[in-house]
This record gives sequence, structure tokens and C-alpha cells, in this order.
Amino acid sequence: MDALAFLYKTVCGRAFLKLLTARAVSKACGAFLDSGLSRFLIKPFVKKNKINLDEYQTEGIKSFNQFFRRKIKDGARQFSADPNVLCSPCDGLLSVWKIESGAIIPVKQSQYTISSLLKDDALAQEYDGGLCLVFRLCVDNYHRYSYAESGKKGPNVFIPGILHTVRPIALEARPVFIENCREWTTIESGAFGKIVQMEVGAMLVGRIVNHEGPGFAERGKEKGYFEYGGSTIILLLKKGAAQINKEILENSSAGIETPVKMGSQIGEKGLI
Repeated sequence: MDALAFLYKTVCGRAFLKLLTARAVSKACGAFLDSGLSRFLIKPFVKKNKINLDEYQTEGIKSFNQFFRRKIKDGARQFSADPNVLCSPCDGLLSVWKIESGAIIPVKQSQYTISSLLKDDALAQEYDGGLCLVFRLCVDNYHRYSYAESGKKGPNVFIPGILHTVRPIALEARPVFIENCREWTTIESGAFGKIVQMEVGAMLVGRIVNHEGPGFAERGKEKGYFEYGGSTIILLLKKGAAQINKEILENSSAGIETPVKMGSQIGEKGLI
């Protein structure tokens, strides 16, 4: 039995998980990973996850968290200049769900409503019939993310929660998105209408770091970054706002996540 199976599928594991996911424990872990004492973790992490360091800026890194939020080299993640092309805001594994009546989004063996994600019933209703794009970031992915679109940006709405891993075994056992801390904003884009971009933290991720408050979002500009742990980004699109690539939709229908890179084309402007 591996560590996650122990935590989520045994009585003793669940008791330990309750302690492990406490905010104080998360903050203590974050403080250690911010310190120079954590530097020894970098080399085995790179080796285990087969990370190609040639893609990244690694000069001056003094702690594990500095490495985890490392920047990619200039020009490595380019967004299309065509405003009618929808690009991925991050590296990760993408699944797409249609928001049908009741706005229930299945994730593995659990179900989540758009209202429970946003804690805003009125806003959630705006996305009836639309699409929910879920980008699951693994530990070896690039953990900085960009604005998906340009436009007027609303305030950052932070929802505190108990931190849990977003790896599949956790999704089988508990309602992950409901319990994770998350932060969302709206962007009034020209081509795709009003979109919601949300960041979801995971176990031992004490910080979702977004750089800007309300103002103007610029497509492809860095929006923020996650600190250590697997994480998730969600985009909500209104009905008819976008046509997602056929391969991604077919994979999602078959329960397969599609690997994407920040800036890669995942769809195009819809009919609205």
C-alpha cells in the first residue's frame, strides 16, 4: 500500500490526514520549504520526476520552493497572436466538462457543482450550458500560470479550505475541490466573453500567489504561481463561447486527460 492509499483508505490514515492537512501544519511545511535547509531536496526531486532543467532559469535558487516556482526561459511558452484562438493558461493535464442542468461536474467518482466551487450562486448560473475546463498540474509541471485572456479583471476571491491532494486516489475518496483552498477572478474578454479563471491549492500548498488585484488582464502575462504540491486551474466558459479541440473533447468523453502546455491552442472562438 502506498502513502496515498494509506492516507485515504484506512482509519489510521484518515486520522493522520486530518492532522497533515491542518493549516498550521501546511504553514510549517511551507516555512521549511522556503528555507535554505530544504535545498537538499532539489536534486532527488529532479531525478525522480525526470525534469529537463534546460528549459528553466535555475540561477540563484536557494530553497526547494524557489526551485518549485522556477521560471521557464524566455520564449519557451508562446501564446498565439490570433485573438480568436483559446490557449492553455498553464502546463498540465486537461479535462473538459459540459455544465448541464444542475451544473454538476463529475471528477472521477465525485461530483462538484459550479456554485460550490465559486460560493456564488448568481455567477454560477451565468455558466449554465457552458464548459468547465480542468487543468491538473503534476509535480513535474511548470507551476507558474498566465492569464487565459485579455480584458477587464475583477477582484481576487479567496475561499479558504482544508488542503488535499488532487491526485486521482484522493478524488475517489473525498470531495477535493470543495475542501481545497481556491482563488478565482473574472475576466471580461473580447473573443470569449466573461470567463472565470480559478486556482485550486492542494496538500502542503499553503500559498496560491496571484500578482495583481482588479484591473486589466493581459493574455499570456504571468498571473501567478503555486508553491509545492500538485495543483489545479479551472476555466469556466459561457455557452457557445468556445469550440474546444476535437481530440481534447474525445479524450475527455473517454475519461482521458490531455497533456497541454502553457500557450498551446486548446480551442477557438465559438458562436457568441
